[in-house]
Amino acid sequence: MKPMHIAGYTFAQGLAAAPMAGVTDRVFRALCRTLGASVTTAEMVSARPELRATRKSQLRLDQDGEPAPRIVQIAGGDVADLVHAARVNADDGAHIIDINMGCPAKKVCRKAAGSALMADEDRVAAILDGVANAVDIPVTLKMRTGVSADRRNAVAIARRAEQAGIAALAVHGRTRDQHYTGVAEYETIAAVKRAVSIPVWANGDIDSPAKARAVLAATGADGLMIGRAACRRPWLFREIAIERATGVTPAPPSVADERELLLGLIEQLHDFYGEQQGVRVARKHIGWLNERRPAAPALYMDMVQADTAARQLRLLDCYFDAAAVAEPRAGEPNNEKAAGRRIATAA
Repeated sequence: MKPMHIAGYTFAQGLAAAPMAGVTDRVFRALCRTLGASVTTAEMVSARPELRATRKSQLRLDQDGEPAPRIVQIAGGDVADLVHAARVNADDGAHIIDINMGCPAKKVCRKAAGSALMADEDRVAAILDGVANAVDIPVTLKMRTGVSADRRNAVAIARRAEQAGIAALAVHGRTRDQHYTGVAEYETIAAVKRAVSIPVWANGDIDSPAKARAVLAATGADGLMIGRAACRRPWLFREIAIERATGVTPAPPSVADERELLLGLIEQLHDFYGEQQGVRVARKHIGWLNERRPAAPALYMDMVQADTAARQLRLLDCYFDAAAVAEPRAGEPNNEKAAGRRIATAA
């Protein structure tokens, strides 16, 4: 994978962590960068001025201590609001503004924002022109292939974005009405890449080094953007980078490595959000852990129901003690179902 260049910034691997509301907070972004992501974007924030001062928005905008470029993603359907949000964030130190036209969530789309905007190309053009002309920093766009299978208009919007001065595009290989169901398609992303000269990230269903290689070959994209798979395996960025460089896929983290990563992440979440909210936010990461290494049902329920930081961390210690016992020894088959049974027995 060649380096990716966006308005003076160079990303050696072009591996981006997709912005995901409720997931890619400052703590998780730092972990992704440690594990090989060359680009991270703050969680989506509403462009509505009255929402900027809320605690949720302020936490999402917190990029204290993060390396450049610091990227803020804004969402909304009103041109004036988006222009104002771009200016405010640029004045506050953002290095790149990203416009969200990819989120399929009902609470976003019913306000004619996110991927719902793709149904109105005139409004899209007004937003792209308005935001790009409002700030002196690069503006990027994240979108889907269209609103439905019979209205795939990503190529037309990509061309309009390039005309407006948008610096780069990220295209998720699904339509708005697919949400996250079905299978991502890459033909439309390839068509977008052929239609424009600005950099393009391919996004959707990239969950292994082999899939990363296949998506790059199918799309010709300049980089890869990974979302849900990175929630479950944040070291996927590193695996892809190593496989691209050497042709060899590295072994997944050991129980000891994963223990260090996850406990460190959760302790930082407690600090970042405060104990009460931090414990709640950490539960989703515990759920993804359980997908990777199934725990005994009783232990899992205790972990997700823990209501203090100390109890949550203590139960995770118990979990990893059991997982260490269950980790396959040399010469044993690395069978995930069998490992899950061993964890349940040890716990």
